[in-house]
Amino acid sequence: MVSFLPRDGSRLRERDLLRQVRRQRRAPYAEKESEKDGGGGGRGARMSARFRLQVPRLALRQRLSGFSGSTSRPAPWRRRPIAFLCYILSVSALRPLANRVALYRSFPTRILSRAWGRLNGVELPTWLRKPVYSLYIWTFGVNMQEAAVEDLHHYKNLGEFFRRRLKPAVRPVCASSCLISPADGRILHFGRVKNSEVEQVKGVTYSLENFLGPQKRRSNDSSSSFRDLLLSSPDNDLFHVVIYLAPGDYHCFHSPTDWRVELRRHFPGSLMSVNPGVARLIKELFCLNERVALTGQWQHGFFSLTAVGATNVGSIRVYFDQELHTNAPRYSKGSFHDRSYVAPGDKELRAGEEGGVVSVEGRGVTLQKGAVLGEFNLGSTIVLLFEAPKDFSFSLRPGQQIRVGEGLGSL
Repeated sequence: MVSFLPRDGSRLRERDLLRQVRRQRRAPYAEKESEKDGGGGGRGARMSARFRLQVPRLALRQRLSGFSGSTSRPAPWRRRPIAFLCYILSVSALRPLANRVALYRSFPTRILSRAWGRLNGVELPTWLRKPVYSLYIWTFGVNMQEAAVEDLHHYKNLGEFFRRRLKPAVRPVCASSCLISPADGRILHFGRVKNSEVEQVKGVTYSLENFLGPQKRRSNDSSSSFRDLLLSSPDNDLFHVVIYLAPGDYHCFHSPTDWRVELRRHFPGSLMSVNPGVARLIKELFCLNERVALTGQWQHGFFSLTAVGATNVGSIRVYFDQELHTNAPRYSKGSFHDRSYVAPGDKELRAGEEGGVVSVEGRGVTLQKGAVLGEFNLGSTIVLLFEAPKDFSFSLRPGQQIRVGEGLGSL
């Protein structure tokens, strides 16, 4: 044991100093006790002894350390990482918001997402499945009573558990609404598209052209806006809905209406979190993240469903398109990859094993309302952009929890 007290003759001086301090602290109280008790020693002696046990030692230690010229002991090694982390957090809190956002955007989220994807595919031992899945259920509030298979030992890895299917009757499709929710989640924003800008959350917008990419012009009028290019009739308007899927939600997404998919456009990009708190800080977050946009036609004109990736959600599957591969190790920033379903070469495309495709023709892929369409690896975001008559009205409110099959609006 290391001693911080000197070992020479100064030990005697320190002992004398200690005695002087004790006498000085004890003298006033001893006089008061003797006055109260008439000079007797009964109660006064007991109080004096009790006080000796309560003598503060902090000042004494400071005097001794100053007298001996020693320094205090350094912090233990196990505390240094915590102190360093607190220092980093305190410094980052003082940085401007723009610097913190730039620092977050520099994180290798694509590499982390690929690593997470590999971890999800690792088969868990049977004895470990229930405690791991139970912890996830407790953390994110998963309702396993809706799952087609409630036995946790059935799911070999985390990926199978995330992509669990539901019982057929737990998500009925609303027959009275022409448009239903494609996924379980929370409504972040909805409304009309104005000035070719869409709100990802309240007060934060992104460019519609950057989000969907270039589109073919319906007319030779070069002065028309990007929003007008998507409309097939001047009597219609363009609407949008943003649905956020939390990690505990059902991870498959379904067809929101009867429509025909004509084009799949894959945008490689970042995989930042799409949590509403992050979406408020990063403008055009949905344009920066990797996403898969399915565009086509429904009974009122243009229709688009876009699945936006996020951190740990690099895997986006579309069941009828086996050629789609997301979160590739290398990609060109700002690029996109198209696959048209209206070309004659797409006639050999067949319905996926997961269901959802009614027919595949030269005109595109025909989907029925409520049919399962694809899946995420974890939680993410679905963005619907569609053309509809101007009297279309939403039956939603911001922040509302919604499920697959529930109506979004009506005419």
